[in-house]
Amino acid sequence: MIEQLIAEATECDFKAALETKKPKSWLKSVSAFANGIGGSLIFGVEDNRQICGLADVQADAETISRLIKERITPLPQFVLTPLLEENKHILVLSVAAGRTTPYYYKADGVREAYVRVGNESIAAPDHVVNELILKGTNRSFDALVTDAKKTNYSFTLLEATYLERTGLRFEPADYVSFGLADKDGFLTNAGKLLADQHIVYNSRVFCTRWNGLEKGSIFDDALDDKEFEGNLIYLLQNGSDFVRNNSKVRFVKEAHYRVDKPDYSDRAVTEALVNALIHRDYIVLGSEIHIDMYDDRLEIQSPGGMFEGKPIQECDINTVSSVRRNPVIADLFHRMKYMERRGSGLKKILSETAKLPGYTEQLKPEFFSTPSDFRVVLKNVNYNLDGATIQVAIQVTIQDKRQNELVAFCAEARTREEMQTFIGIANRSHFRKTYLNPLLEAGRLKMTIPDKPNSKNQKYVKA
Repeated sequence: MIEQLIAEATECDFKAALETKKPKSWLKSVSAFANGIGGSLIFGVEDNRQICGLADVQADAETISRLIKERITPLPQFVLTPLLEENKHILVLSVAAGRTTPYYYKADGVREAYVRVGNESIAAPDHVVNELILKGTNRSFDALVTDAKKTNYSFTLLEATYLERTGLRFEPADYVSFGLADKDGFLTNAGKLLADQHIVYNSRVFCTRWNGLEKGSIFDDALDDKEFEGNLIYLLQNGSDFVRNNSKVRFVKEAHYRVDKPDYSDRAVTEALVNALIHRDYIVLGSEIHIDMYDDRLEIQSPGGMFEGKPIQECDINTVSSVRRNPVIADLFHRMKYMERRGSGLKKILSETAKLPGYTEQLKPEFFSTPSDFRVVLKNVNYNLDGATIQVAIQVTIQDKRQNELVAFCAEARTREEMQTFIGIANRSHFRKTYLNPLLEAGRLKMTIPDKPNSKNQKYVKA
């Protein structure tokens, strides 16, 4: 019976006895369960699941009920069930996920809301309490009206993208009907996030291409790094471009055709970035989305864990429910065909990656979440376990587009610093190895002072 109760409980805590002198020890779990996805407290069972039983289950049940009513506000839904297990009495307290969050523990001059982190109940940070308040009042951060007047800002990128992707013009009335502004002309947070100007500080994406398999110093170990801030569409476009520009497309020659072998599925990357932008928690001050690329993988990390439900690594991706933290933004991105309305983004990441040539089950994308963040890991399908990319029968096409752009830029003589700035590569050795030297060796660029290759006045020009 105990194993069945544990299996059926969303979350579960064990208590050998009912603590009445310091009831906060278990009441904080009641608060956390109600603020989360529900759970059960089982009294009369040790932490190691050994049944010790309760001496007076009826009195304990009355005490539990009384203390919850006195010290948890608002009152959560709960059920007390006495059971006989191994001829010993136990008591199961089942707490339902609440709708009028946050549920506070209040006593001893303290008023605190609790949440679950792993198998512990901890005091909720301020940003989590704020999110619980919005949830309890059936509101979302992106729908809140701000004091920013729409007339003070422009929306050129939003309107142009909407026209391009839908074939429809973004009419003035759409700002109100889509939830970007109210009838008095004040922007919602969603509207601020889609303005051309950077007016939501947390609307940022930090991108880094690391040299190797781990993070290091941004100055010594980063082959490329960028910071983007502002409009969500701008962040999506530039985040996607950063991944594309720091990835490779290999190809295998067959008898009458060739097979392209990209490191990552472009659609899977887009889905992961859209998921990060739409479902992230914008309430967390000083936060941003991080895109970290390594030799063997790509990681996209966003602030805010699962809005409702278990950690994603404990869920079946095919059945996980879609609960949107920012429904206004999600609806607009759906209208622009960046995403599916019914939350199939994670499944799309899996299915699109599985289509890549060379894919195996070991390369399946992975998803992780904590109460404070969400992370997607995409595996480089062209990376092998020996620490090098596959070379046999594969010809590598390295950044053809960027090399062509660089050659065109050098129609007039340019310094190395000017070339690096133009192409957006911070690391000098990476630029020389990947771009400058190959273009010189191919005869596409030439030095203006060929007799003094290391001259401080050296420039490069299209051959």
